[in-house]
Amino acid sequence: MSTVPTLEQLHAIGARQQPSYPDAVAVDSAVTRLRTMPPLVFAGECDDLKSKMAAVSRGEAFLLQGGDCAETFDGVTADNVRNKLRVLLQMAVVLTYAGSVPVVKLGRLAGQYAKPRSSDLETRDGMTLPAYRGDIVNGFDFTEESRLPNPQRLLDAYNASAATLNLVRAFVTGGYADLRQVHTWNTDFVRTSVAGQRYELLAAEIDKAMSFMTAIGADPDALRRVDFHSSHEALLLEYEHAMTRIDSRTELPYNVSGHFVWIGERTRQLDGAHVEYFRHIRNPIGVKLGPAATADDALALAARLNPRNEPGRLTFITRFGAGRIRDGLPGLVEKVTAEGVEAAWVCDPMHGNTFESSTGYKTRRFDDVVEEVQGFFDVHRSLGTWPGGILVEMTGDDVTECIGGGEEIDEAGLAHRYESVVDPRLNRVQSLELAFLVAEMLRKA
Repeated sequence: MSTVPTLEQLHAIGARQQPSYPDAVAVDSAVTRLRTMPPLVFAGECDDLKSKMAAVSRGEAFLLQGGDCAETFDGVTADNVRNKLRVLLQMAVVLTYAGSVPVVKLGRLAGQYAKPRSSDLETRDGMTLPAYRGDIVNGFDFTEESRLPNPQRLLDAYNASAATLNLVRAFVTGGYADLRQVHTWNTDFVRTSVAGQRYELLAAEIDKAMSFMTAIGADPDALRRVDFHSSHEALLLEYEHAMTRIDSRTELPYNVSGHFVWIGERTRQLDGAHVEYFRHIRNPIGVKLGPAATADDALALAARLNPRNEPGRLTFITRFGAGRIRDGLPGLVEKVTAEGVEAAWVCDPMHGNTFESSTGYKTRRFDDVVEEVQGFFDVHRSLGTWPGGILVEMTGDDVTECIGGGEEIDEAGLAHRYESVVDPRLNRVQSLELAFLVAEMLRKA
């Protein structure tokens, strides 16, 4: 496969967070089948996103990336996909107006089926079984049959991703993403939601802008459709390697399972298999940086993953936690910027703010999420650099997984509708409230 190492070579290097399949022959069969399947995305689409990410790194655009912490096969329904897309489009309208810059819309969907875990095993009531690693590996039900890693799920993940992308493409090109309709949804949110009423002034400003465009007869195609790209953590090497193809135009390798793929905090070892794989593919890519990351780590990763310092190629996604962002981020941004590294900076305010509630639920405080984003903006403002975007774990449904927000969900209320199989997500109202709060930050950036 051109210069991309083989799967055997990658595993020999040392691939972390991979499942232990009981049947190697079945794995080989599934991977062989995957290699014959049509691409889910195209190289030209990846290049288009790369140019948009270059604008983000220059401070000429803002990234909104959002979706499930871990997609499930059962979640591939028209209602579920539409609801997530609807909220992301609503958030994007608010951010576009407030920031006066294009908002790059990137779904955390159509591939987010693998999850890293802190332990290979899970024990309940004296029974020990393999940990749930996402629907692409095994099932969530705590039974021996469900938790056994099954390579057939590689093909199931491909089919689920294809169905999701088909739905998204139909929605964004078929009139559902019309700016005027999306703004009407936001107007409804402001009028009917206690959380939304504090943002009435901004919503009214957008309404005036929309009325002005109507009055002068403006009806560009840009109002009726949007560009929307897919992304996921490229964790499971069997799947990602099988979905890597050589582009016929450029003869370069692309991962055609998603437009944008990233390396997680647990797999960003400079000499590890994931970095080795990523340095060969030509997609725009991201790397998560947590509180243990140093500026030298970031510089070494940039040199390894983007040796030509290509604009739009590399995004650093920081995940420090609300209490650490102001102390940990400045040194990274300052040194990386001083070295002339081309990279976009994006804030993940979710993963550094997770804790277990008194009622036993894995959760996050909405105020902590907002505080980390505010800290991210404050650091970049103080350094004269651009806060390039946010990555949010969210859903378009009215779940109760994160504490706080305008609905004032408390720890007891988490049990009402807690549906996530891994990490807690912002619900529809919390997501929109966050968008209005970030809009206020953008106006000052």
